[in-house]
Amino acid sequence: MALGEESNLSKKPSFDDIYMNLATDLSARSHCVRAQVGAVLTKNTRIISIGYNGPPSGTHNCDEEWPETGCDRDSRGSCSLALHAEENAILFATKNGSKIEGGTLYCTLSPCIACARLILSSGIKMVVYKDSYAEYKGLEADEGVDFLKRFGVQVNKY
Repeated sequence: MALGEESNLSKKPSFDDIYMNLATDLSARSHCVRAQVGAVLTKNTRIISIGYNGPPSGTHNCDEEWPETGCDRDSRGSCSLALHAEENAILFATKNGSKIEGGTLYCTLSPCIACARLILSSGIKMVVYKDSYAEYKGLEADEGVDFLKRFGVQVNKY
């Protein structure tokens, strides 16, 4: 390599960049009118599943059915229909027989406590997230992140 030339290696994006960019792109597929979240489930640098938040297949697309307000809220103020991006990625992988234990989950929003329980139970060993669920919801702490860390799942902010 000649002086002043940049190495090709320095131009290559990291896997973290690739997977988080994909999760961000996937979030644009969401039909939720309040929040768009994407997730990419990987293992050994390979993508094994993807997901974004939205209602179960065969129900309603909130942006089409209720474009101004979105779906009804549940008792905690969350979407009454939506599956979270993490849930969709895990469910799709499991439904298709993928082995996700030991995998890494990339999410555009840190996991809520319910998703954190699912992540831990699924054997996922690392979560990388872009934005804070607590900040989005106006909560004091990221319960899902705290839960995962308490039980040995590595959690990193992107």
